[in-house]
Amino acid sequence: MPICIYNEENDDGNRIGKLCDDEWELPCQIYELGEWLKANQHVIQKGKYAADVGFRIRKDATGGGAVISTEMIQILNDLGMEIYLSEYGYDFSSIK
Repeated sequence: MPICIYNEENDDGNRIGKLCDDEWELPCQIYELGEWLKANQHVIQKGKYAADVGFRIRKDATGGGAVISTEMIQILNDLGMEIYLSEYGYDFSSIK
């Protein structure tokens, strides 16, 4: 995983993007997703999409975190994209 972007209108689950292969912290992932959306918003037709963000709890987190900006929300809305937040535990040895 951690971020896979799919076209949900296709029965085959056509993946149109993959980001942050080895990054599991949500703040970094949301930032990268926002940058990808800004770069690709004009080449993706409105449809039904999902961005599945696989993340893990930050072990020593004391606050703060990811910000989903109004600009990002607008792009998601314009594209017809939902965000799925998939939380994983601490042992990643078996996850590919």
